Amino acid sequence: MNSLVVVAVAVCVLVPGARCASETIAWCFNLPSCNETTWATIAAPFCNGTRQSPINIVSANATADANLTAFTFTNYSNTSALTKIENTGDTVKVTLADGVKISGGDLSEDYDSLQFHLHWGNGSTTPGSEHTVDGKRYPMELHIVNSKASYKKNTTLAVGDSTGLAALGFFIDVMSGTNTAQPPGWNTLTSYLKNITEKNTSVSMAAGISLDDLLFGVDRTKYYRYLGSLTTPACNEAVVWTVFKDPIMVSKDLIDLFGSTVRFSNSTSSFMTNVYRSIQNSQPVRTQPTSSATRHTLSLMSLTLLLGTFWG
Repeated sequence: MNSLVVVAVAVCVLVPGARCASETIAWCFNLPSCNETTWATIAAPFCNGTRQSPINIVSANATADANLTAFTFTNYSNTSALTKIENTGDTVKVTLADGVKISGGDLSEDYDSLQFHLHWGNGSTTPGSEHTVDGKRYPMELHIVNSKASYKKNTTLAVGDSTGLAALGFFIDVMSGTNTAQPPGWNTLTSYLKNITEKNTSVSMAAGISLDDLLFGVDRTKYYRYLGSLTTPACNEAVVWTVFKDPIMVSKDLIDLFGSTVRFSNSTSSFMTNVYRSIQNSQPVRTQPTSSATRHTLSLMSLTLLLGTFWG
């Protein structure tokens, strides 16, 4: 379709290699005929729904919830888990091997980690994260997409469940100082970009970097949680979102490669920039209790026990 550069199968773009719904939706980031201003029409009803992502997270309004415990990340240290990197025409996507999983974190069951992809603006000077925190937009955002293990990667089942998918969002910020080609895992990842400059090109990835390498420096016990949607059509409201508070710190030169190497289509098309959805309506957000709140709760519990003993 010449007038619509990006043609995607709904949800299949998000979850490669899975059994997918047959509906196709023509959408894009970069053309007036199919960019996000049209999604509510061309991808109704979800893209104009009431539980849409991304959102601006107002940290002061996040409700404390002690159930938001630490995750267990299975095979995130596996240096052979990243199998293929692809230019989809709207993002850079990396497919993950079988056996990569997450559990805990107040999720209802284990989830299979299927792939990750990225959103960005135009280099390190024009931020392009999808979520924002207290109005701050970061240069990039990484999303690890997971589906309920009980669905065995059947995306049609997952998107029909309000918590069928779980997405882990990680902000990417510019490393301070004059560092270049850092951290090493990101230097390796971005070295593949020159091989996928055009839409629908992909290459296999050699063993050598893990998800843990890419998430270097992030305290994965501190995060925000809310219920939302896919951020691209069909915008299904089926996602448990976890947005981590600590950003991944990456050198400026590596961040800039995304908007200056891969293109929306062929070698004569525009470089892929501003591939993120705008902020949607706010949703209730939860987070871990602060240490002071925890101490206050423990103090109240101790006082209650003491009074119970005294008056018993």
